[in-house]
Amino acid sequence: MTTEPLNWQQLADLTDFEIDPVNGSTNSQATLRLFGQTEADIRVTLFRDNHAWCPYCQKIWLWLEEKQIPYRIKKVTMFCYGKKESWYKRQVPSGMLPAIELDGQIITESDDILIALEKVFGSLYLGMQDPKVLPLRRLERLLFRAWCSWLCYRAMFPGQEKSNRKQFIETVAMVEEALATTPGAYFLEEFSTADVIFTPYVERMNASLYYYKGYSLREENPRLSDWFDAMESRPTYRGTQSDFHTHVHDLPPQMGGCYSNGEPQTLIKQERVDRGSWFGLPDVTYPEPETSRAEALQRVIKHRSNIIKVNPADDRLFDEALRCALTNMMTGETCTPPQGSDVALRYLRDRISVPRDMSIYAAKRLRESLEKTAALAGNRQSEPIPVRHRYDQNPANFASI
Repeated sequence: MTTEPLNWQQLADLTDFEIDPVNGSTNSQATLRLFGQTEADIRVTLFRDNHAWCPYCQKIWLWLEEKQIPYRIKKVTMFCYGKKESWYKRQVPSGMLPAIELDGQIITESDDILIALEKVFGSLYLGMQDPKVLPLRRLERLLFRAWCSWLCYRAMFPGQEKSNRKQFIETVAMVEEALATTPGAYFLEEFSTADVIFTPYVERMNASLYYYKGYSLREENPRLSDWFDAMESRPTYRGTQSDFHTHVHDLPPQMGGCYSNGEPQTLIKQERVDRGSWFGLPDVTYPEPETSRAEALQRVIKHRSNIIKVNPADDRLFDEALRCALTNMMTGETCTPPQGSDVALRYLRDRISVPRDMSIYAAKRLRESLEKTAALAGNRQSEPIPVRHRYDQNPANFASI
């Protein structure tokens, strides 16, 4: 038995989800963070990407949230998503992200930013230049290079893929050894700058190697698994955390390409990341919040006009199909969408971005309902996600919201 889709007012009545972007938990929507203080206390402006994806921005974002330093956020378009704002290039001619303005001075490069912030506000347990942190910073760069060698270079001779894999796994073993030297799950005796430094690219390694190489970093390394679990216990990290689908499709234009080994188990993992089920993937393990559906619905309603506008399908057709998917998500009722809407629903399914649009579990719930509803209309997929750029995610399309 199928049901008619709810109208937009009926859907709106099903969600009361809201956040306090200024003083509440870490979130991607904020342009001002006060942590209970006043705007007069602000000495820092963070320039970070609109997409809430830039790894180096995540590092500074997480540090500021952990220290609860009042700051403003000015969002800038990354090169692979669209045109860089001219006002930003006047302030930072290179256009690179992140940057901060600290007491009127512009500072770029994430490590330099952290060192400058530490001088003014103190460190997270131990600082960037502490003798215990310096070798961990070098280890993180070693791990980064091993990851790039395996992920970003096509195997050109027999045995190269195997050799690159071996090099990465040997480097991960060094990370496991470093984590084993502390009594808890973090890189030092307590959460510190070292964990902030490792976070962005270890999160992206976990996603990309699962998808392109069939290797599950989190599941195959017990110390790193414990580290991920500890990180996910922190609301600050949860607010910046992305999911596998977002990472694996945003990485190729940033990294200059990501190469699959084409092995059967890898292809199975790719199918799951792309088409579901998204629950049970090793990108998140903390319990799903009860508010995940309400959050997803609230975010879609807020942006529905532009979501419909940028979708390649006819507006009226997609409007009805989207309401069918949202009705299913909120009520569990089967709601058959109009014929020809399968492509439109999957176009949106493939372009939900975490954490820019919503948190990780909210995205899983929305993707699940979009796919379930699309399957009632047909098996056609949307146009492939670009790999040389992500102009399909141009934030200019949503600038008015």
